[in-house]
Formats: sequence, C-alpha cells, structure tokens
Amino acid sequence: MQKSKNDVWVGLFVLLGCAAILFLALQAANLLSLNFQKTYRVEARFDNIGGLKPKAAVRSAGVLVGRVESITFDDKSFQARVALAMETRYVFPKDSSLKILTSGLLGEQYLGLEPGADAKQMVAGDTISNTQSAVVLENLISQFLFNKAADGAGSQQGKDKK
Repeated sequence: MQKSKNDVWVGLFVLLGCAAILFLALQAANLLSLNFQKTYRVEARFDNIGGLKPKAAVRSAGVLVGRVESITFDDKSFQARVALAMETRYVFPKDSSLKILTSGLLGEQYLGLEPGADAKQMVAGDTISNTQSAVVLENLISQFLFNKAADGAGSQQGKDKK
C-alpha cells in the first residue's frame, strides 16, 4: 500500500515537471502568451514583412506594448496587412510609425513602434500609415555585390583611357 502511494506522488511530480517544461518551451518559442490585459486593434500596411510572424512582439523603447494578431495579403494594394493587438494601458499618437526590426543579427523579427507628435491618440480601428518594411539580407548582399562590380568596371574603364 505504501509503495503504490509513493508511485502516485512520483507520477504526479513527473507530470508537473513535464507540464512546466512544455510551458517554458512554448513561452520561449513565442507560441504562448498569457496576457490578461485588455487590447485594442490597429492595422498597418507593409510592402515587405520579411519573416514577421503572428504573435511577434510590438515594442516601443524596448517595452512590450502589443503583439501581432494576424497577417494577411491585400490583393488590391498588393501589400501585407498586419493587425496589431495593442495593450490599452499604452496610448500612442496617431502619427506614430512602425518599423520591422530584428533581434540581433539573425534573430526573430518584431515591430518597433516610434511615437509621433500628434495631439490625437490612436484608437481601435486606426491604420498606421507611416511604416518601414523589413530589411532583406539577400537584397543587401546583392546590392553590395552589384555596386562592387560597377565600381570595378568603372575603375577598369579609367585605366583603359590612360
């Protein structure tokens, strides 16, 4: 009888440990967010969102102020429409701007919100029009290589004229 009682407690302890590890893994992967703050929804449009994903952080001055709720494609303007769930305790001016930023060199992408100077505050249903798309590493590399090739061709032509 004593052995079976100990087995139950050990089994319960193991299940609790597994649940804690699962919870931490989901939190670390940004797949679970336990936030009980009230939110309001605003939208933004981007030409290129790069690797931005739903549930990505929206940060202002490094502080988490909201999350990406959903990402859809607008087939009329050919832009990505990003819906944001902003916490109601944080209010921003209507002329605020959004940038897609990266944590570290190759980290996950998040939205950086920079407050504007407008006297009117953002409310639910507003659209942030001042946005800056993601910097795509492949485009930067190809532009760098193209410029280097153009510089090499220009310096070669200068040598031919002498």
